[in-house]
Amino acid sequence: MKFLNALFSELFGLFVEDGRLAVLSLALIAAVTVLVKLLAVPALAAAALLLVGCLAILAFSVYRAAPRG
Repeated sequence: MKFLNALFSELFGLFVEDGRLAVLSLALIAAVTVLVKLLAVPALAAAALLLVGCLAILAFSVYRAAPRG
């Protein structure tokens, strides 16, 4: 039983290590989905938004995690 708990905890940690990163990524995906479905944004523009948004979120996360000094 301890093994299963440790396994699930480890798997969960792989995907949600940084809660802010996960929430921001989901918010970006939701926002781009709304743009595509409701405002008929072209697929190429949506893909570019996702790429730039994901890179910005990742850079923000790395900046926050970097040691200060």
